[in-house]
Amino acid sequence: MTLLSHTGHLPITTDQQCEQKVRQLNSQCRCGSLNREAIRAELWQQQDDSNLYQMIIEDRPNLFAESPVFVTDSCIKKQQEIIGAVEMVIALPAYQQRVLAYAPDAAKFIPKAHSVFFGYDFHLSPKGPQLIEINTNAGGALLNAIVARTQKACCDRSDAPLPPPITNASVIAHPEQAFIEMFLEEWQAERGQQPLRSIAIVDETPQNQYMLPEFILFKKLFEQHNFTAVICDPSELVYHDQALWHDSQHIDLVYNRLTDFGLEAPAHKSLLEAYLTEAVVMTPTPRAHALYANKKNLVVLTDEAALIDIGVDAKTRTILLNGIAHTKSVNPDDADNLWTDRKQLFFKPAKGYGSKAAYRGDKLTKRVFGEILQGDYVAQTLVQPSERQLEIENKIVDFKLDLRHYVYKGQTQLVSARLYQGQTTNFRTPGGGFAQVLVVPCQNKETDS
Repeated sequence: MTLLSHTGHLPITTDQQCEQKVRQLNSQCRCGSLNREAIRAELWQQQDDSNLYQMIIEDRPNLFAESPVFVTDSCIKKQQEIIGAVEMVIALPAYQQRVLAYAPDAAKFIPKAHSVFFGYDFHLSPKGPQLIEINTNAGGALLNAIVARTQKACCDRSDAPLPPPITNASVIAHPEQAFIEMFLEEWQAERGQQPLRSIAIVDETPQNQYMLPEFILFKKLFEQHNFTAVICDPSELVYHDQALWHDSQHIDLVYNRLTDFGLEAPAHKSLLEAYLTEAVVMTPTPRAHALYANKKNLVVLTDEAALIDIGVDAKTRTILLNGIAHTKSVNPDDADNLWTDRKQLFFKPAKGYGSKAAYRGDKLTKRVFGEILQGDYVAQTLVQPSERQLEIENKIVDFKLDLRHYVYKGQTQLVSARLYQGQTTNFRTPGGGFAQVLVVPCQNKETDS
């Protein structure tokens, strides 16, 4: 996330004018800021690995968008306010008791580690940012950290020239150091001052994963800080002698990128046993997913009666009810109303991830709707994403966008956007993908010096 400095050449005096300026930039600023040569130099200098450049830029041509996204600072502050309100509620014992009632058994185990890389995803609606979901193993933070340092200055096609971008003082210039410190904090919460020696980055068939380049970047980052690191499938891990092993390597910490959030699959038995017996430190954890990321939790967070019942104060309730897309559980008994209202709804599996098996109501067929009624789904009020226009191959192309905050212990570490077409985010749209976020400051006349 980058902040554009305020000067006399940027005529912004009210929030309304500021929002208008941002809409104008998102529609008229069409130059490319993605600097592939700078990315190549960055990877070569820090990682000494030209293969990574091919994997990131050439093999995955839609991983990064060509241009940045513009957002007002007041919009970012509102998002952080919503995040703070959510974190406050999740800390309440009454909330935890309620959502753990439908959680897998592994979530009942209480670790000391908090869990890394929460992803708070927002759509930007006319009435303000709306939280649409929370993820507990959000990918892309390390990739976005590298690209943020390599952006080209651009976008001077507005009605007034923009000043050159500067780094927001609240965002760390080198997030990699913050990420390392975060993993160490996770380790020390469980093990105190014992030395951390080895880390396994775990996902199913990692060599086939779209985010493999980020796994490799994390492996190299861990190795640069003198930790032994491996990327592996959970089937390669064995629990014996009160320890978790990868071949002959004892594993101290697992960076968990699995989407089996409760470790319920038989193939994950060794990992589950090692976690429950505290033979290994895992982050993020099954409990974190149960408390934060199950879509049913959004039903609680957008139900005023439930919030009152668990002891949430009036101010926090207002922030949540205004800042989270209203969500309700799909009940077959309510089928007629859901079908009638479907065009205003988005249907998501409660334990879903990555937009898999998620459907816009206006695209539903009766057959798919029947399957949703028999599944474990929620129905969320459809919040239309805001838009970004870019010039791709000499054509003006409309993109949808969402914003993601990478969060640790309630604090935003990094903000990125995703540009896409279709009904959900993806990395298949030419010119789309992760986009850098440029934050435009708003300044009222009364306080303008």
